[in-house]
Amino acid sequence: MFDIFRKHTKIMMILLFLLIIPSFVLFGIDRYNQAGQSDEVVAKVGSVEITKGQWELAHKNEVDRLRAARPELDAKLLDSPQARFAVLERLVRERVMLVAAEKANLQTSDARLARFLQEDPTIASLRQADGKLDMERYRQLAASQGLTPAGFENSVRQSISQQQVEAGIGRSGFVAAAPADVALSAFFEKREVQVANFLAKDYAARVNPSDADLESFYQANQALFKSPEHAKVEYVVLDMDSVKKGIKLAEADVRAYYEQNVARLSGVEERRASHILISAPKDAPAADRQKAQAQAQALLKAVRAAPDSFADVAKKNSQDTGSASKGGDLDFFARGAMVKPFEDAAFAMKKGEISDLVESDFGYHIIKLTDVKSPKPRSFEELRPGLESDLKTQQAQRKFAEFAELFTNTVYEQSDSLKPVAEKLGLEVKTADNLQRQPAAGATGVLASEKFLSALFASDSVENKRNTEAVETAVNQMASGRVVAYSPASTLAFAEVKPMVRARVVESRAVELARQEGAEKLAIWKKEPDQASLPGSVVVSRDQTQNLPTQLLTAALAADTTTLPAWVGVDLGANGYVVARINKVLPRDVASQANAAQDREQYARWWNVAETRAYYAALKDRLKVQVLVPVPAASVTQ
Repeated sequence: MFDIFRKHTKIMMILLFLLIIPSFVLFGIDRYNQAGQSDEVVAKVGSVEITKGQWELAHKNEVDRLRAARPELDAKLLDSPQARFAVLERLVRERVMLVAAEKANLQTSDARLARFLQEDPTIASLRQADGKLDMERYRQLAASQGLTPAGFENSVRQSISQQQVEAGIGRSGFVAAAPADVALSAFFEKREVQVANFLAKDYAARVNPSDADLESFYQANQALFKSPEHAKVEYVVLDMDSVKKGIKLAEADVRAYYEQNVARLSGVEERRASHILISAPKDAPAADRQKAQAQAQALLKAVRAAPDSFADVAKKNSQDTGSASKGGDLDFFARGAMVKPFEDAAFAMKKGEISDLVESDFGYHIIKLTDVKSPKPRSFEELRPGLESDLKTQQAQRKFAEFAELFTNTVYEQSDSLKPVAEKLGLEVKTADNLQRQPAAGATGVLASEKFLSALFASDSVENKRNTEAVETAVNQMASGRVVAYSPASTLAFAEVKPMVRARVVESRAVELARQEGAEKLAIWKKEPDQASLPGSVVVSRDQTQNLPTQLLTAALAADTTTLPAWVGVDLGANGYVVARINKVLPRDVASQANAAQDREQYARWWNVAETRAYYAALKDRLKVQVLVPVPAASVTQ
């Protein structure tokens, strides 16, 4: 078969060209960036499908963004099932709003897209000294999100359209003062309550279980007393630092880099100037600007005739109130500190010169250059550590993709050991014992990555002791590991866990005693209020909680107060039980005019948020949105 390829190489090349190039034309490079991603559908918005691959890419981009912005964030939070599901919810919301934008014909023009990108701080940081966009860095920004520049711009365009939809709903709400005050008064209403606590910890001393009780609880709840599966593993990490370690710099390269950058690294030239300004805003009538120009021309003639009088002329005539009192002195400034016409003139002058008239948006300037401060070149040895670090970083960035490919191939092709990849790339083989499927408290680096641990505890890795695939655990960071020894989960012997069993039995029975006595007291006190033995009263409201448990505060504020006193009993779970008597209903404090207006604004924002959520819920229903993966525990959907 391979003989056919060898004999007809040119024909095969032409055939491949004809097959591949049209596919780029028809589908675009962004489609190829998605190659290899899972096409399993995880959600549907009408006829639009969201695949697992799109979800994973969106989650990766979100994690990278958050890690860059907040390096101190716990990696476990970013890679949790709840965090992943939140990303899917965001994708669904974006698709829903995009469909709504398309139906409302809310399209983003090229001009608006350009203006948005110009104002974006991330894009602004990519501009060079001359103001032009660094296209290479711009392409890198897009590529970091799995997109081409065109794909990135299309994504931004869609985002702006979606924001238009949400803004159209969120800003359309109107709340009159009277109903807002009624709602706010009800929300911040106060209640005077007395609280009796029946805390489980106070009943623990009453519980004295027998050995038979403990044995019975152990037999019925063995799942609580298991030793989790754990493993001893070896692993290697490829990151920018490890790539840098293998880079040897030639002395000539370091010196060449010094020569190219010594001026930049030594500092920038600064100039000191004084000026006389005759104000003439750019939108002033033409007659006014001509009058200002004539006045400035006369002053220019005067200071050129008597250069030493510049400061006095500036004090008497300059309309720049900040510098006129100082004879027009502006102190030292570098490039970028002044408006461009002023800067261009000042940096083209020689010390002591007086400029021609310089026109800017503020009016007409007469500039006198009073001093020039040139940076002192720093020596090669002084700058050497920084130069070497910069060069290594640059080379590491260029080499990382090459190293990553070698890393990925080697851990797969020589899957019975991590030594080959470690020797090829100069990496350290590290070990970790008692590693579990979930990150340990305080874990850092790759051992805090649920994605990496999941690969380690995959059946192939555990059963065959093979290397895991190369797992991307952070930006410019990959890891691979292999299980050296594995211990499955097992039930611990009763003798080993007897103290733990006793603690659980005591806790469980103490909670039941507290709940039972609290409920009994509540029933008695409702019938015979005079029998209640309660502590002093406190006044509570939603903004003055008096440190009451949330469940109790909610119940007390929601209680029917038609007849007072009113009673509520609340189960606090493992903490016990609590009973509260509501004695009085007190009106909200009268707010000052300023505070009342601020509260109404806050209420209006709440109302707008509620309307936006209701609109989104209606859109989801109309578009028959389906989320095809289960909601993880403790995740809240909107």
